[in-house]
Amino acid sequence: MRNPMKKTTFRIAKMDCPSEEQLVRMRLARIRGIHSMQIDISNRKLEIVHEDEDNAILVALESLNLDTSLLYTGAAEADTISYENQKTLRKTLWIVLMINFSFFMAEMIAGLISMSMGLVADSLDMLADALVYAMALHAVGGTDAHKKNIARFAGYFQILLALIGFMEVIRRVIVVEKIPDSLTMIVVSLLALAANIVCLYLLQKSRSREAHMQASMIFTSNDIIINTGVITAGVLVYFLKSSYPDLIIGAIVFWVVARGAYRILQLAK
Repeated sequence: MRNPMKKTTFRIAKMDCPSEEQLVRMRLARIRGIHSMQIDISNRKLEIVHEDEDNAILVALESLNLDTSLLYTGAAEADTISYENQKTLRKTLWIVLMINFSFFMAEMIAGLISMSMGLVADSLDMLADALVYAMALHAVGGTDAHKKNIARFAGYFQILLALIGFMEVIRRVIVVEKIPDSLTMIVVSLLALAANIVCLYLLQKSRSREAHMQASMIFTSNDIIINTGVITAGVLVYFLKSSYPDLIIGAIVFWVVARGAYRILQLAK
């Protein structure tokens, strides 16, 4: 016989980014009896519908050192005990994954042809997002050890790409090269911006339903800011006739990719 379902709400004071949200998900994945969870990053709250006692859940969360406290626990109402349509979630994640991977290839090719480090860096950020979506797909099912292996691979791969990018930026600062094609930078970045807006629209449909969908939405929101930065760099390259705006935005994006990779590696511990 199934145990009575409970609804428990926690406050996680230091959970303020998608990486920490994924850290919470992966830590709780090893606990049996959890049927659904919703994470509100903006309010630092975690709501879980589960069986049995909430003590094991609290102990697991406290081990993350994110300043967790129990806010509420009680019987779950019938309408709160719902199961996600995993087929719909998978379909959405596959669509945004393919969009990001396609633009990774398109921006990489355009960046190499136009000599734009901004486009190359943005393409790697698109690849990093594709890896995050792939991890989210695996989060729908699979063992905790398997998820950690995926996170570890994604993290090291992104760090390698970011280091290569930083070295190329330094080389281009030392060795004066051709000024990037500003028109290509602007046009391709506008297309990437449109693609990210489409991804954001698709993800918004599910953000209140699954935690990893909310995390993916935040990553995509950050991408829109990065796209705008590359467009601005393209405009500055055109008017200033200098490659420095492109190199600066490239270095910033590489730093963003490296920081995201570091956070992902924390998940694999």
